[in-house]
Amino acid sequence: MSAVTLGESLALHGWENFYVIVGSSAAALTGLTFIVITISSSDASNLARTPESRLRGLRAFITPIAVHFCSALWLSVLLSVPGQTASSLAICLAVTGALGVVYCVRVIRWMLEILADYKPFITDWIWNAILPTFAYLGLLAGALLLRGYPSTSLYVVGAITVLLLSIGIHNAWDVVAWTTTERHAHKYRPRHIGQPPRDDSVNGPGDAT
Repeated sequence: MSAVTLGESLALHGWENFYVIVGSSAAALTGLTFIVITISSSDASNLARTPESRLRGLRAFITPIAVHFCSALWLSVLLSVPGQTASSLAICLAVTGALGVVYCVRVIRWMLEILADYKPFITDWIWNAILPTFAYLGLLAGALLLRGYPSTSLYVVGAITVLLLSIGIHNAWDVVAWTTTERHAHKYRPRHIGQPPRDDSVNGPGDAT
């Protein structure tokens, strides 16, 4: 596809099935966020024990999951609008990318704030900070490329949409897996210095202090 004028409608008819699949998946997988919140909130052994710490953990690791799913859904909607022009799509992509980068900066700040309660692993930084920031910067690049290289730009946006969907799926699984593992490990932690590790298979929930 050669260069297009800003007011020219883009030929998006070849992308319908792609964005129907991605958009439907993003909408359905948004429900994963509610499952993650339910599991993490019921975890009595979560390291974030104060309301403030729990809120910081929610903002840093769980809320972004919903944001990335919704971003993938939003991009699917944008690329499915009939008569979408190069100008309108470029503006929408640029605004979405800019807002996404600002949000990623805030997520990084929240991750730094919870260092006293939880020290993120390198994979946490990659999947929660680096890759999302790269994705939203990619949207800005796609907006800049759209007029001169529309075909390349559309493929970039498609790849970014799938990346955001993958980030959301990975982070949802990561939070659930960590929460489940942490709950299991908590049974074998000593309740007080000098006491034997706790084993809930012997002491029921009513025996916990």
